[in-house]
Amino acid sequence: MKFFVDTGNIADIKRLHALGIIDGVTTNPSLMAKETRDPRDILKEICDIVHGPVSGEVVSTEYDGMLREGRELRKISEHIVVKVPFTQAGVRACKTLTEEGTRVNVTLVFSAAQALIAAKVGAYFVSPFVGRLDDIAHVGMDLIEDIVEIYDNYEYTTQVLVASTRGPLHIVEAAKLGADICTCPPSVIEALFKHPLTDIGLERFLKDWEKAQQK
Repeated sequence: MKFFVDTGNIADIKRLHALGIIDGVTTNPSLMAKETRDPRDILKEICDIVHGPVSGEVVSTEYDGMLREGRELRKISEHIVVKVPFTQAGVRACKTLTEEGTRVNVTLVFSAAQALIAAKVGAYFVSPFVGRLDDIAHVGMDLIEDIVEIYDNYEYTTQVLVASTRGPLHIVEAAKLGADICTCPPSVIEALFKHPLTDIGLERFLKDWEKAQQK
């Protein structure tokens, strides 16, 4: 399974990319609004760092606006994936952009029916939000299981990009279900490295080594 980092912060991306485990980046208007630079400049720099899929999202809610923004975004880099929301306008824009050769990430997906529609119009990625479903007492991973099964049944090539991940358990469960990608905030990726037994074991090794040197 691939790991994408969900951020627009260049420092975070550089730090995590140096570990060798980051395959791509997702951004959204909320994340980009936290940064002080022009979003296009940020996306270009991210593409130069990662050399993998980088999702840049449109902000228009109308079909014509989505097309215009999507066409501008794809000029930034060959690594750009245009991100559109799951609406009728978004689905229509996905179909048009895909036919033009643009990779599209359909986001804000909360049902298997929505994911099926996105696949039918050729979405490159579909982004179901598991954490937000958990927040309203629905099991987000049940959605991932349903989408993976449907895509396998009909051999859709759309990749399942699990979004709104809140912790390592979401990532492990997504991997067990066969999702293609998890996109995670930097804090969630960093949490994957943590285990108390690892810390205890390392501390014990170092103490034993120190005692051996003193003899």
